[in-house]
Order: sequence, then structure tokens, then C-alpha cells
Amino acid sequence: MRCAPRLSVVIVRPRPHWIHLLFVRRGSLLPRILSQQLFVLLLSCAVVLAHGQLFHVKVTLTSAPFSLMGVALAIFLGFRINASYDRYWEARKFWGVVLVEARNLSRHALTLTRGDVDARPFVLGLIAFAGTMRNQLRGRPRDEGLDGLLPDEVLARVRTARFAPALVLLWLGQWVRDRREAGCLSPMLAQHMEGSLDALSAALGGCERIANTPLPFTYTVILHRSSYTYCMLLPFGLVDTTGWMTPLVVGFVSYTFFALEALSDEIEEPFGTMTNDLALDAIVASIDASLRELLGDTPPPAPQPDGDFVLN
Repeated sequence: MRCAPRLSVVIVRPRPHWIHLLFVRRGSLLPRILSQQLFVLLLSCAVVLAHGQLFHVKVTLTSAPFSLMGVALAIFLGFRINASYDRYWEARKFWGVVLVEARNLSRHALTLTRGDVDARPFVLGLIAFAGTMRNQLRGRPRDEGLDGLLPDEVLARVRTARFAPALVLLWLGQWVRDRREAGCLSPMLAQHMEGSLDALSAALGGCERIANTPLPFTYTVILHRSSYTYCMLLPFGLVDTTGWMTPLVVGFVSYTFFALEALSDEIEEPFGTMTNDLALDAIVASIDASLRELLGDTPPPAPQPDGDFVLN
């Protein structure tokens, strides 16, 4: 019996219980920032043991400057998170356009063409467009997952194309033109379908813009330096007031700053394969299943949410 595919790269899973959220590791970014956390905790313990002295010189810091610095750092960190999430959500909306327009084009080709037009190659070509778009954005081989979706001559060109999704769109446009010239497609409907193809091209271009235009590197440098400097100086400002609780407080503050910085860096490039990036494999699988159902085929099993979300 054929098993449902599982996604092993990005997280696709139901929201766990609140208790499990306290201990879940995958997607929490803890493995990525663990070394920084350990360094700050060890530094805090050393500061407590030395009573805030550095080379026998008392570092006279209070919590007041850290309150001011913390507010400024939080504002800058919030800006970085918002900028990264805007890129992530915009990319997700572009993929939503791909799903909607692919369904519209499939429905038009299957129901509004005249004569004995076989619209199956056109619908499969729309699935191929989604697959090549994912492959290009993730740097995969252009023909990965395209078996049986395109004519052999088109597939041969796709394998060597630099912009494979645009090539697939060209072939889809030629299919519409040929049916219009053969009288199987009314000029008005052909023009409407061309508008949907233009929307697919715009979605592709928008995703390419996001992928090829990262946030200015200076943002990352300033935030990284500020976060680390703040967290390494914080034990000296707390040791006289919090004593042995200093490592605990510093650990919590540093986890918040380091995790948010890592998260903003991760979702800045939403087409990657990190755990919090867009689940492009699941999106393409959804498009595949949706269009195959329109063709009357039995769609492949839906990707299953990760079942090992408890303490993983």
C-alpha cells in the first residue's frame, strides 16, 4: 500500500499542546543558538563568582543603562523582524496566486474549450510550472519532480534552461494560441487565460525579486553586534542586585534576543530549507493534488504533518 509522503525539511504539523511548546526543540531555534547561550551562561557564572570584577577591577555598571539600551535594541529588533516577516508573507501570497490562477486556468481549459480538445497536457503543464518555480527558488535541478508532466521536447529544454518556469509559461501560452487559432478557444476566453498566465508570471517575478534582493547586510551586522554586546555586559549590571540569579535572568534575556535575531535571519529568505521557511513542497503537492482532481485522477496522498512534534 502506498504511504503518504512526509516532509522532512520544513515544519508542517498541527499546533502542539501548550506544555509541549515549553519543551519542543525542532523549530525553536535552540539548536542554532545553543553555543551562544552556553557562552553567555558561563560568562554570567564567572561574573557572579568574581563578584563583578574583571582583572581585579570592579566593573561599575547598574541596570539603568541596560534599560535604555534594551528599549533601543528591542525597537531595532522589532523592525528587523517585521521586515523579514513582510518578505515571508509576501512570498506566501505569491504562492497563493499560483494556486488560484492554476485552478482557474485548468477549469477554463477543461470546460470552455470547443471540440475534442485534450486539455490534460495543459493542466499537467501548470503543475510543472509550480514544480519548476519551486526548483528554481531552492536551487534544485530544474527537472526534479517533472516526470510525465511535460512533452519530451519541452522537458529537454527545461533541463538546461536558466529560467525554467518562464519557459514552461511560454509553452502554456503557445498551447492557448494554438487552440485559439484552431477555433477551439474563443478570442475572448484566450485573452482571459492570457491574463491568468500574466498573473503567474507576475508571481514568479515577485518571488525572484524577494530571493535576489536580501535585506541590507548592515542591518544584520548592527543587530548582531548590539545583541551580543548587550548580553555579555548584562551580567556586570545585574550581579550586585540579583546575585546568584544573574545567570538565570541573563539566560532568559539572551535567549529572547538571540532567538529573535536567528528567526529574522531565517525567514528573511523564505524559500530556503530551514525549519521555519515556507513549506514549498507541501504547497506544490497541494497544487498537484488539486489539479489532478480536476482531471478526474486520484490525487497522491496529502503530505502528512510531522507526527514527532512532541519533544523533538
